[in-house]
Amino acid sequence: MNKTISINLGGFFFHIDEDAYSKLTRYLDAVKRSLSPEGRDEIIKDIESRIAELFQEKIKNEKQVISAKEVDDMIAIMGQPEDYKIDDEPINNSYNSSTYNYNNNGGTKKLYRDKDNSIIGGVLSGISQYIGVDPIWLRIVMAILLVFFGTGFFIYIILWIIIPEAITTTQKLEMRGMPINITNIEKKVKEGIDDITSKISDIDTEKMMHNARNGSQRVGSTIEDIFTTIFKIIGKLLGGFIVLVASISLIGLLIGTIFMFFSTTLDHVSMPWNEYLRASNYTDFPMWILYIFSFFAAAIPIFFFFILGLKLLVNNLKSIGSYAKYSLLGIWILSIVFLVYFGLSQASQVGHEGKVVEKRELIISPNDTLKINMKYNSFYSKSVFNRTDFRFTADEKDKEIIYSNNVKIHLMKTDESKPFIQIEKTANGRSYNDAKNRAQKIIYNFEIQGNIINLDNYLLTDRSNKFRDQEVHIYLYIPKGTVIYPNESISDYLTNRYSDIDMYYGEENHHYKLINGEFECLDCPNNEDDNEWNSDDEDSKVELKINGKDIITSESEISTINIDENGIKIQTKNKK
Repeated sequence: MNKTISINLGGFFFHIDEDAYSKLTRYLDAVKRSLSPEGRDEIIKDIESRIAELFQEKIKNEKQVISAKEVDDMIAIMGQPEDYKIDDEPINNSYNSSTYNYNNNGGTKKLYRDKDNSIIGGVLSGISQYIGVDPIWLRIVMAILLVFFGTGFFIYIILWIIIPEAITTTQKLEMRGMPINITNIEKKVKEGIDDITSKISDIDTEKMMHNARNGSQRVGSTIEDIFTTIFKIIGKLLGGFIVLVASISLIGLLIGTIFMFFSTTLDHVSMPWNEYLRASNYTDFPMWILYIFSFFAAAIPIFFFFILGLKLLVNNLKSIGSYAKYSLLGIWILSIVFLVYFGLSQASQVGHEGKVVEKRELIISPNDTLKINMKYNSFYSKSVFNRTDFRFTADEKDKEIIYSNNVKIHLMKTDESKPFIQIEKTANGRSYNDAKNRAQKIIYNFEIQGNIINLDNYLLTDRSNKFRDQEVHIYLYIPKGTVIYPNESISDYLTNRYSDIDMYYGEENHHYKLINGEFECLDCPNNEDDNEWNSDDEDSKVELKINGKDIITSESEISTINIDENGIKIQTKNKK
């Protein structure tokens, strides 16, 4: 059984067994002995960082132990110290050789900004490394976009923001697409050392280039600072707007919730909307509980937006703390769960419809006219045409009731010899029995006096029954050949829905007879155009013209009609 050792490699912690640790230590010692003293420490540091990256790719979780197999796989990628040799020839750092070596030798390229060879931000030099072209061509294209189209500046700034800079030796090798092994790491480090030596030997020339490059970089830094300042200002304005809106919303929610809370909990406080809210509350939950949970469900997200706005306004704003965050989150989740449960409970309370039916036969002779009237109660309304879905009020005995004009009349056909009327009272409830029980408690009156039907235009029920979509449907079954006389009062209560017979087409207060399933008016005014000209003579020709000219032309004569203040004159003459 091997021991497990914890090591820090390239800034990462790993668990490695004893055999693998011994092999890794021997490998690193051999690499160190193979390197020349010049730049050795930096090379070893970069090699360790690369080994840590390879180990990170191998392990699946933090508890996994690095074994000898993972070490062998790493050595196969990095290479043995005796397998490589660094040439002592000087390294050319010009743009046309090593810096832009487009043969990546099998490595995988990644896009970085190349600050070592940059003019401003290293964007174009980094892209040139990635796509394999000389950066001069990209700079020419960018200059054209800047001068002629004006988009080059914004494109460059965006790329500057989103493309990372190549800082470490590994990133610089990835930028060139070179394999990240000991050979290339040492080459890159020595290349940097040779660059420093070259700069020292040619200090004057480099100083001029350095000053020019620093000037460009200062311009780039200034532009970056300008955009950073603009973004900060926008952030402050956005934060101020969020804080203002969130503050107003929170204050409004708090005042509204407190007002609704006390208006529903205090018996001596009576608000007109409270009755409607209680009526729409199909459950037995107190309304004040609903208000409180609704407040938390809406206010907590707004509060977090308020904190977000403050963070945009105030730098280094102190956090409200994890306990407060998780407590508010828990209250918000609890509120949402309650509201969902309340909504499902509401729906279940009206999930079933119940009804009670009363049928009455109309005793009339075949020659009688069936007259239909709608009556209203002047205590509740001043006109038969005044309608409301429901209203809380009190009757003549000061008993609290619900008043509603949800009354509908349906005209139906029947094969029976006598007409009859069927009154259906409907209501919703949490079960069929509950709904039917509420329907039975609907108060609706009508009377039949011979051939006259008087119908109430309203229904009543006790306030304790609450509003559960109580309705009254009046089905009037009419045999073929029956004549009806609908009063004007029923016009707003007739409906085609669930009816066998379409509503009569015409005015009320006229006689209509049921013929072939439709009503035909027996005494409606004749709407035919008196000026309409009909002719049975197929050979005749009719032509209409304006006042004073020929308006009727036939094969044998012309008739002229003159209309003026003296009246209408018709002159007829034969055609010549």
